[in-house]
Amino acid sequence: MTAAPHTENRVSPAVQCVRIDLAQQTYDILIGSNQLGDDASWKNLPRAGTAVIVSNDTVAPLYLAQLTQRLQPHYARVESVILPDGEAHKTWDSLNQIFDHLLASACDRKTVLFALGGGVIGDMTGFAAAVYMRGVPFVQVPTTLLAQVDSSVGGKTAINHPLGKNMIGAFYQPERVIADLDSLDTLPQRELSAGLAEVIKYGPIADADFLQWIEDNLDALLSRDKAALAYAVKRCCEIKAWVVGQDEREQGLRAILNFGHTFGHAIETGMGYGAWLHGEAVGCGMVMACDLSVRLGLMPPDFLPRMRRLIERAGLPVIGPKLGTDRYLELMRVDKKAESGEIRFVLIEALGRAVVRSAPDALVAEVIGSHCA
Repeated sequence: MTAAPHTENRVSPAVQCVRIDLAQQTYDILIGSNQLGDDASWKNLPRAGTAVIVSNDTVAPLYLAQLTQRLQPHYARVESVILPDGEAHKTWDSLNQIFDHLLASACDRKTVLFALGGGVIGDMTGFAAAVYMRGVPFVQVPTTLLAQVDSSVGGKTAINHPLGKNMIGAFYQPERVIADLDSLDTLPQRELSAGLAEVIKYGPIADADFLQWIEDNLDALLSRDKAALAYAVKRCCEIKAWVVGQDEREQGLRAILNFGHTFGHAIETGMGYGAWLHGEAVGCGMVMACDLSVRLGLMPPDFLPRMRRLIERAGLPVIGPKLGTDRYLELMRVDKKAESGEIRFVLIEALGRAVVRSAPDALVAEVIGSHCA
């Protein structure tokens, strides 16, 4: 089943465009190489006197100067806030550093924020934009594969809490997403693999043909072949745009995008944020969710080894940490999909079709016991 239509929109011969159509807002995701080196993608930006780039101390030395140069023709002031890198810093303290700068610089409600970095920077910048002066515009400039295919698209913004990942946040859409594929050239291999977890998830939940394409082209993705990356990013964004367009605030369908995340978030929180990359936890979580799908009779037995092989080939862990069954269950009960303390999982009921449902704790415990060291 192919859920989302394929699109052929192009901004230029080298840049493809996927459009997000929401009830109250429409915006474009621009996908292509050399966007940070070319003015073409930076036309018709939100008007303001000041632009503030939020980045981290890993990405800023690589791309801050280029982005600043792209923005200077459009804004009287272009400033920056540089945060420490990593999931462990997705906190109130880091968020307050953004607010401190905005207030100290007398930034008004037409100030535009630009998120230059991966999912952590994108989530925090979006959350800051959502609440500063009750809302200012922002633009996503994702520099990791995970952010380009998932976290920069769709308007989920948040910070972490010690008791749960992404539990404090808001739905707040960007004005535009500009995904420069060349930024993936500097991505560490571990981060590239982490991004592939979010690529892989789109196949079983929405597009069986895309799952087969990933299996056939995984080596090209791992070697950073630009044509393969361009297709993967575009197809993932098409599927996410289709889902978010129907369910912006995750009241139903959008929950399928959390395939593998119920187990994965438990791993991230239980291990301490940053010990496992988000994509690593999601990859392992997908293995467990596939096993649960098989144990519930939704999928045939050969589905689990097929998915496990693919996830392992992508360089992702398939065995989770030994947190203890009770700890896993405790952490999963505070997952955002949980209802009245009942854990709900995104499971696969046919290739290309997902369902959200609960499962007996005893069966979930068997899955945890089978896949955690």
